[in-house]
Amino acid sequence: MLPQKDKRRLYRHVHRILGTKTPLRADCGTLCGKRCCRGDSETGMLLFPEEKTVLHVQKNGRRQVAVCGGVCKRSTRPLSCRIFPLLPVQTAHGIRVETDKRGLGICPLVRHEENVRFSERFLHRLKKAGKLLYADADCRAFLEQCLAESAQATRIVEAFLK
Repeated sequence: MLPQKDKRRLYRHVHRILGTKTPLRADCGTLCGKRCCRGDSETGMLLFPEEKTVLHVQKNGRRQVAVCGGVCKRSTRPLSCRIFPLLPVQTAHGIRVETDKRGLGICPLVRHEENVRFSERFLHRLKKAGKLLYADADCRAFLEQCLAESAQATRIVEAFLK
């Protein structure tokens, strides 16, 4: 677990790695009316441990959620906004990237992932950033919780499709 000052440094480093790259080369918000950019305590973007943002923050249980009205300065977006709808996954062979199934209800990229070609540059950068995030115990626990929730969303959808 890193002290807060070191967490800020970690997040700045991850932001530099990701740069201005996004999961698609085009603005995916045009597909869905920027649904992930609008939210409340239930549908906003979870903040990583000790992450700070200029966006409005609401509590969701013990977690903090960034809530946006649909327009923000892209350089100030929280990490979850920058990587949505993807998550880095630590495996025995390194970091891989998968879609975050928690976005099934709002993101057409998740619902139709088999037809989506994510930016290879972004995927490469997210793997590199994921390696740093998994090195921090708090971020690793956060990502593992996100992955567990993503898996649960998959199970729920599959149960309804049976």
